[in-house]
Amino acid sequence: MHLLHNLDSTLALSEEERLLLENVNKLAENKLRPNADQTDRTGAFPWDNIRAINELGLNAMFIPEAYGGSPLSYTAYLKCVHEISKACAATGIIWATNFHAMKPLIAFGSEVQKKQFLPRIAEGGLASLCITEPDAGSDATGMKTHFEPCDQHIMINGRKTFITSGDVADLYLLFGKWSDIEDPRSAISVLVLEKDTPGLRILGTEEKMGIRGSSTASLQFENCRVPRSHLLGKPGDGLEILFASLNGSRPSIAAHALGIARAAFEDSVNYINERQQSGRKIIEFQGIQFLLADLAAELTLCESWLWHVARLVDQGVEDISLEASLLKMRASDLAMRMTTDAVQLHGGYGFCRGLRVERLMRDAKITQIWEGTNQVHRQLLGRSFLQK
Repeated sequence: MHLLHNLDSTLALSEEERLLLENVNKLAENKLRPNADQTDRTGAFPWDNIRAINELGLNAMFIPEAYGGSPLSYTAYLKCVHEISKACAATGIIWATNFHAMKPLIAFGSEVQKKQFLPRIAEGGLASLCITEPDAGSDATGMKTHFEPCDQHIMINGRKTFITSGDVADLYLLFGKWSDIEDPRSAISVLVLEKDTPGLRILGTEEKMGIRGSSTASLQFENCRVPRSHLLGKPGDGLEILFASLNGSRPSIAAHALGIARAAFEDSVNYINERQQSGRKIIEFQGIQFLLADLAAELTLCESWLWHVARLVDQGVEDISLEASLLKMRASDLAMRMTTDAVQLHGGYGFCRGLRVERLMRDAKITQIWEGTNQVHRQLLGRSFLQK
């Protein structure tokens, strides 16, 4: 695994970031990974893991200093997502969702909004990004949640589904359509909703195949009233904000997927070096060596592209939409392939609960679906070559 370790060592991280990552790795190895199987079995939200993450102050790394944060590079953030997800995919996506939901507020919010909301997240609060609806998934323009201006307030009616951390969040970044704008794309707007707002109802959470400790909720909004000051930008700015936010969250999903893939790869290498068939280690068979070489090559190339995209963001490149789509698509496809092959390499044991690869295979599947299905990303990439 020296190829991957060599790649890790080339990351452009400050001394402060490397020290933080050492602590994240210790937390992952000593607490998150040992807790992961029990979290998966019970489906209980991993509050102990979240408290441990907050003790390290990890939310502060993506919050500006003026609002209680201690900002670090996007590369360091993605590496933390990767390492946490490698240990516990459910905990990894819970933590990453805080960034997904708050990055638009950081980028587009007013000074008053940032001062009001961001310190709560820097101190360890949970955030939730509310886009998907029962009839609007990858095509967000089909959403029906309704924002109606009412004096100095906004009245919200509608429903959201498949919302990560939707039942436990302190703050929600909520997308809907402004009632006074007819065009469905131009009507999309976005606001911040606080927990315990009257009219916000948690309808329930899903029983999922994987990432079972990360709660996935359905939400109902019935005449929710929020101050007009909670609106980000102007009515109709939502689609621009949404597209910009996806540029930051899709590499994050890729880091999550690659953390899962790396865990499956390392488990497989360790197992086939120990397990014997016909008096030989499994890894001594040429067919297994060829499979391992292909997996190692794809994992190394995908992780290299992850860090390339991270460098682009840290250098201030604004439009990384195609790079992010390619990364999310290939990383998540690899996570599914890697975990499937890991189960195969473990034989019958891999099919049974108790070995991590069985859980990793179930955790990996969602990465091909959320933040735009991989079919959508292939369409986006293919369409980019159309000559006008």
